[in-house]
Amino acid sequence: MARRIHAPGYFFVDPLARIEKLGPLMSEPRFLTASQCKDIAGRFGTPVYVYDEAGLKRSARKVLDFPRPFGFTGRYAMKACSNAAILQVFHQMGLEMDASSGFEARRAMRAGIPAQHISLSAQEFPNDFVDLLRAGISINACSLKQLRALGEALPGNRVGLRINPGLGSGSSHKTNVGGPSSSFGIWHERLPEAKEIIGRFDLEVFRIHTHIGSGSDPAVWQKSALLTLGQVEGFPAATHLNLGGGFKVGRMREEVGTDLSEVGVPIKAALEDFARLTGRKLHLEIEPGTFLVANAGCLLASVEDKTTTGDEGHVFLKLDAGMSDILRPTLYAAQQPMTVVPLAKKSGQEMESVIVVGHCCESGDLLTPDPSDPVRLKERSLVRAEIGDLMVIDGAGAYCAAMQAKNYNSFPEAPEALLRESGEITLIRKRQTLDQIVQNEVPL
Repeated sequence: MARRIHAPGYFFVDPLARIEKLGPLMSEPRFLTASQCKDIAGRFGTPVYVYDEAGLKRSARKVLDFPRPFGFTGRYAMKACSNAAILQVFHQMGLEMDASSGFEARRAMRAGIPAQHISLSAQEFPNDFVDLLRAGISINACSLKQLRALGEALPGNRVGLRINPGLGSGSSHKTNVGGPSSSFGIWHERLPEAKEIIGRFDLEVFRIHTHIGSGSDPAVWQKSALLTLGQVEGFPAATHLNLGGGFKVGRMREEVGTDLSEVGVPIKAALEDFARLTGRKLHLEIEPGTFLVANAGCLLASVEDKTTTGDEGHVFLKLDAGMSDILRPTLYAAQQPMTVVPLAKKSGQEMESVIVVGHCCESGDLLTPDPSDPVRLKERSLVRAEIGDLMVIDGAGAYCAAMQAKNYNSFPEAPEALLRESGEITLIRKRQTLDQIVQNEVPL
């Protein structure tokens, strides 16, 4: 049986919360068998993240096949899932890296990624950016301040320029990183100021970069790409066009993901037109994160407890995982596919409408929120579960293990495992210990 973490606590529910019924979404886990789930839980305990090497490689091939007429670089937005083993799988496939902080850039280098294969676009400019540049990392200036700092430190240096094209998109306002409500990139109307700084310090802008959001509408993404291509005309030395990522992934049954082979066709045509008009054959870059890992990862948990609040209430499944491990439902009202894996063999599959909650003493630790509001409940119809059964939360490869509510309620970070193409299960991150949680504290 899976080892579980026990913590007493209370879960408070708004009795006026709007309830909607949702039919069964998945009859079985996306890439794990019931036998594998039981084996993994027995070896590593629960909760535990599991990634599918074959799924990671399939996604990487789709990125590497993105339509383009000239040169191409596919980058992995490593903030989505930054485990060294994941970085190494993608590096071996031929992907390069997109880092969002100086720490991520150095983490990638520690994982064996060559500095020349790392591009940095950061909200917080690292103090050691000069050392990173000299190591071979390329940097996109994401504000006028960053551009000025680069020029003052290394006049005449090559630099990328991240532009806010005035357009944004995303699965929620929290994942929209373009348009007038976003602080990301240099606002397109301020490019004359950027050009003044570039000229003053004799900087060479070799790359124009945009990224408008995660889970973007494909049509909006294409429109943004064409707007960005128009900005390249104002930078005659630019040889690279980076269109970011943000491609929508269908986690749930009813969701439709982006088909890269289709969304890239008008971009390819636009680059060909640009080359005919200007003689410039631009090297195309994209940097998806969610697209590469979301459906190649899951969180395997155990049903820690089961309770009911009566005929007018709900049946609650309490897991030994929650917002301490997976924040997307709490932050975005994200919908994650869930599959019950019974430990005992059953003759049939009786269904039950339940609310699935986490193990934190926090009313927001809700794993089945209404998609319109993360604090509203939404019953999920699942195979009837009993205490001790396993639960697979699919679509959890991106922005889950890498974006945990760090040690909330002092729960340790969950381990991570990789299902190899051979069928072997390899531990790629150990479970955090209590000693590790408190090791940096300085008692009085």
